[in-house]
Amino acid sequence: MEQKPKPYMNPYLAGFLLGMVLLASFFITGRGLGASGAAKSVVIESIGRVSPEYAQKHPFYASFFATGDGRPMKNWLVYLTLGVLGGAFFSGFMSGRAGLKIDKGPRISNRTRLIMAAAGGFLFGLGSQFGRGCTSGAALSGMATLSSAGFLTMIAIFGTGYVIAYFFRKLWIS
Repeated sequence: MEQKPKPYMNPYLAGFLLGMVLLASFFITGRGLGASGAAKSVVIESIGRVSPEYAQKHPFYASFFATGDGRPMKNWLVYLTLGVLGGAFFSGFMSGRAGLKIDKGPRISNRTRLIMAAAGGFLFGLGSQFGRGCTSGAALSGMATLSSAGFLTMIAIFGTGYVIAYFFRKLWIS
């Protein structure tokens, strides 16, 4: 029997709840949220496993192995990201939306859509490292502390999205 998907949460309520999660993060951990730090931890841990001599000699990588217990994968952002993924799967199953599906416009193939999504994800991840944070880490957490960098990051992320969407809009509109 197929389960009928439940409607999405009210976006204003979802935004309020996200703000409460961010407030709880500051209260409990003394830090804001962030997901790109988890990806960085995975990359650094991988480099340390593949070439431990190189990771120890390179000052950037060595600094991650020198702090804490010396294991970047034990960073709290890794556990936060795993919890977000687990929560997303749980929410998808509970609302009847779990499954494999490619959201795309009528003028783009599945292959092109997946390549574009991977390229966009790579560029966003790279940009988050240059900008020292992603949407949640730099923009939301930065804005919550009234940091001008947080506001600039949010403007840059959404402004770039609007500009790039102009060039690719024909792929999504029938």
